[in-house]
Amino acid sequence: MEIPSRVDYTESCAELLRELTVMHGPLMFHQSGGCCDGSSPMCYQRGEFRVGGQDVLLGEFVIVGIADPIQIWISASQFEYWKHTHLTIDVVAGRGGGFSLESPEGKRFLIRSRLYTDEEWALLEQAPILTGLSVLG
Repeated sequence: MEIPSRVDYTESCAELLRELTVMHGPLMFHQSGGCCDGSSPMCYQRGEFRVGGQDVLLGEFVIVGIADPIQIWISASQFEYWKHTHLTIDVVAGRGGGFSLESPEGKRFLIRSRLYTDEEWALLEQAPILTGLSVLG
């Protein structure tokens, strides 16, 4: 059985990411788990947000129509809370986070989640966890 993904996206998310890529170039996400704006997934131009050595790389989105994969990072403390949970980034109408690129578009990214099945979790427990230190050196 294949190791399950930790993060996915909806088609609405993919559509908005295509638009944002045209406007801003390569993108990335970071999920800090902080209060207020930090509780939503924040979309940045790649490299605009400095990933820390403890941040965990949840995965990369490879989206048709976007040349560069979009990395999704999460703070280590938030990963500890959500490591048993599959996350899906979606889009709804509303004001985005103050620093997130979708904010001026009248939309905001949000996280939808579900717990992993016992079978999925057994596979994920054995999978390596990639951090900013291991990925970025």
